[in-house]
Amino acid sequence: MTNEQWELLLATVRGKIPAKPVTGFIVDSPWIPGWAGVSTLQFYSSEEIWFHANKKVIETFPDIIFLPGFWSEFGMCTEPSAFGAKMVWNSYNLPHAERIMTDISEAGNLKLPNPKTDGLLPFVIQRMANYQKPIREMGHEIKFAVARGPLNIASFLMGTTELMMGFMMDPENSHRLLETITQFSINWIQHQKEMFPDIEGILVLDDIVGFIGDDECKEYAVPYIKRIFDSFDSKLNFFHNDAQGLVSTPYLKKMGVDLFNFSFEHTMKEIRRLAGHEIALIGNLPPRDVLAAGTPDQIREETRKMANEFGDRNRVIWSCGGGMPPNVTTENILAFKETIDEVASPGLSKGEE
Repeated sequence: MTNEQWELLLATVRGKIPAKPVTGFIVDSPWIPGWAGVSTLQFYSSEEIWFHANKKVIETFPDIIFLPGFWSEFGMCTEPSAFGAKMVWNSYNLPHAERIMTDISEAGNLKLPNPKTDGLLPFVIQRMANYQKPIREMGHEIKFAVARGPLNIASFLMGTTELMMGFMMDPENSHRLLETITQFSINWIQHQKEMFPDIEGILVLDDIVGFIGDDECKEYAVPYIKRIFDSFDSKLNFFHNDAQGLVSTPYLKKMGVDLFNFSFEHTMKEIRRLAGHEIALIGNLPPRDVLAAGTPDQIREETRKMANEFGDRNRVIWSCGGGMPPNVTTENILAFKETIDEVASPGLSKGEE
């Protein structure tokens, strides 16, 4: 993103109501390749294709903030690859990482990866380094260090059901597993910051937090995610969980979260009530059933309804409830942006802090 967009994002998250409503989307490999007319495998395997696809997004929608911006990633394989997970690739679908553990009792055997040398992580860094100059020539900077959350990574390493059972049956090894993954994530975040000093924010994505109960959230999610957000003195901690989000929402402040992206199944009023007014929200149009499957007229109708029902214009980035899904068209994105600009004016806000 540009420095101007970064400052606008910071100001909005801190409670300054912008002159115009801010629209932003999380975009990565589920959406960009298809929209740009390339295969998923081309997007991952060619740095040039990756760069020009991201460039096309930014140039097509110059008034929208895309997060985290020029995201160098290999789907859900990025972090598990560092632990030795086998990666299975497909030309037009997302890759997946195969398990390396069958039971939580194996947690003590998990070795701490080196983010400088292990798995796909060096390729993530090198891709950004190779294209940092062209990115800057566009007026953009790399502003976020990004990591999948500890529960998310753990679920790929051993399976979601097995992880949930481990939390209930073997707390000791569950903590041992999360401790290793969390230390890895901290090292990974810090390495990104060291390689790209202009990074000032942290994005953590962990949908598995939405699968656990309140007690498990306090024990297995809050302390570990907080440590990751404390990896360096970040100006903006951005948390994504578009699974069931009501359990974790009351603990966002304790985790150090500034900006929260959540499931479309929850209203913005509901999340604001649980999170408090200090947490900025990014959402919350249904991504698949409306933004992808709807017509531009349907987008306008649902977007107008969403903005008017929420009413508040403070600490909000208008988006969808999750990352940008496949098959969202240019026309639908523009319909969303135009409607937000029309109906989400600052004059309807409850007041600037």
